[in-house]
Amino acid sequence: MIDEKFLDPAAADRIGTYVKLKGGLDLIEALLTDEDLIKQKSAVEGLQDLKLLLKYCDLFGILDKVSFDLSLARGLDYYTGVIYEAVLQGFAHKPSAGSDEESVSVGSVAGGGRYDGLVGMFDPKGRKVPCVGVSIGIERVFSILESRAISSKVKTRTTDTEVFVVSAHNGLLEDRMKLCNELWNADIKTEQSYKKNPKSLSQFQYCESSGIPIAVIIGASELEKNIVKLRIVESREEMEVPREKMVDEIRSTLTKLSQQKTQNSSS
Repeated sequence: MIDEKFLDPAAADRIGTYVKLKGGLDLIEALLTDEDLIKQKSAVEGLQDLKLLLKYCDLFGILDKVSFDLSLARGLDYYTGVIYEAVLQGFAHKPSAGSDEESVSVGSVAGGGRYDGLVGMFDPKGRKVPCVGVSIGIERVFSILESRAISSKVKTRTTDTEVFVVSAHNGLLEDRMKLCNELWNADIKTEQSYKKNPKSLSQFQYCESSGIPIAVIIGASELEKNIVKLRIVESREEMEVPREKMVDEIRSTLTKLSQQKTQNSSS
């Protein structure tokens, strides 16, 4: 700073003491009592703004996820106010699949800040346009999601569908349509094959590849008995359910499956 910014050595040393500081509201309160800082109107205004920001973060219950770090610096010089970075903690991954290299920390996944002079640089009249923005490291985020999916060994769902209506044999298109409508009216996300006479195996394979948790199976015997078969796709467990109790049983099963998934992901 002395050579590039031509700062007085004493001032550079003073700045050096500040950039080591990191904390939360307690740090801001301490800085607001700093005799040198409170002489600077802009410093006091900035600290008051940050104090208000952290207060809002506390109201949203995210104060423990925010840190006021005076050592933070962005690589570009057009920022005119607050700067920020989002960092993923407690996660590391190998640079490439199958690599023998050690896992590395992901680091920053987003960053940005206030830049009031940037847009004006491209304005012929040089007008000042207050701006704030953030850039997200999409590649890093996808890398994280991919690594988590692989490590969790949980299949990624490619659809929001909760139930797939399966016909056990040909000639049941209209019955499938009626069943879908019944489940739609119950606000259950339901799908069926768009083929008139789909093969049973292909329907089950679609459920498995798409991550659809429940299959409702109908055939001639089920229609005759006024029942349906519920199949837990992942475990292939099946149960017969009276038609009038179908909706309640599906909702109950979906709840159980969701709870199991939550428990497995947290363990």
